Amino acid sequence: MDCLRSLKINASCIPWRFLELIGSKDKKAKIQYVVEKAQWAIHWEGQSIRNNIEKMYPGAMDVTSRPNRIMGAGKVVHFGSQYMWENWARHLTIKNHYVASFFHGKPEDSPATARHIEHFLALSSRLSKIVVSCSLVYDRLCKLGVDEVKLEKIPIGVDTEVFSPARAEKRLQIRREIGVSDDVVVIGTFQKDGQGWGDGNTPKNIKGPDVFLSVVERLAREFSLHIVLTGPARGYVKKGLEVARIPYTHRYLQTPQELVNLYPALDFYLITSREEGGPKGLLESMASGIPVVSTAVGMAPDLIKNGVNGFMVDSEDVEGLADSALELMSLSATALSEMTSTARKSVFECDVNSVAMQHWNKVYQPILDESK
Repeated sequence: MDCLRSLKINASCIPWRFLELIGSKDKKAKIQYVVEKAQWAIHWEGQSIRNNIEKMYPGAMDVTSRPNRIMGAGKVVHFGSQYMWENWARHLTIKNHYVASFFHGKPEDSPATARHIEHFLALSSRLSKIVVSCSLVYDRLCKLGVDEVKLEKIPIGVDTEVFSPARAEKRLQIRREIGVSDDVVVIGTFQKDGQGWGDGNTPKNIKGPDVFLSVVERLAREFSLHIVLTGPARGYVKKGLEVARIPYTHRYLQTPQELVNLYPALDFYLITSREEGGPKGLLESMASGIPVVSTAVGMAPDLIKNGVNGFMVDSEDVEGLADSALELMSLSATALSEMTSTARKSVFECDVNSVAMQHWNKVYQPILDESK
């Protein structure tokens, strides 16, 4: 009973049947999306899918961070993270149907990632569907032996009405608020890139915070820079910027809507990751009319045409990222406007309404129909 002391329940040491008994709320909706408790990308994505499906099918879907409270049978339970599915899978009743999103990860990332993927593959027979957000991960899972019939490629969503190009006055207003003049080059990076949910002083290698610092240090030789950071666990980058004497603003925002008021301040958004599922910052930037310089990770190869609607280089290519940023900053106002307009059109396929309905039509409805 040690794992119950102080009411701290550890799913790994309690039988599922007991967890069902202590669940205090009966989740009645036929579709349950399991999210992380942290107010971050996984949580926001689940809420977005649920909110948009509710517009068409009221009462059909709910969101929970407590899969132990899901009661009944014949439900579709979608784990919004492959890691949550891995943690809970052996405790789940066979009476429901399970879906998991697999956003990123390859065996060569680290020994821990290799073990995770091996375990995920062993558990995949219990999944009715596996949702991936990009072609890179779709092809990777196929090569690793996942049945292609189970795979569905559905992009991460962005609200193209909320994230939209702002007027020039808005840009100046936000820059004044963060104390930046118009002649300073402002670069955004909103991905969580430190380990854990605390200070994040230990870097999360797949997010490439070391690459980011190398790129901005080179650019600082050419321009006066200001870096805008959001999210948790940014300590490693903040410390690196302080050592390099590059000023920054860091805000830990609680909702995706709050990000809308930061994008207009940016000259461009910089993605230096070695591995990604999206990221959401890619989609939000393209929808907001902010040019992107990115490594070829996640959804970037599906959306970016290099030099046309953004810039894209190989992973870990510091020189290529810096050169692309310099090329971007040299564009005429007309060329830049054409690039960002094309980027916004490119990202409409990822609008939240379309993404929610793809989940309904490709994943949830077929499973529900088959279980009747």
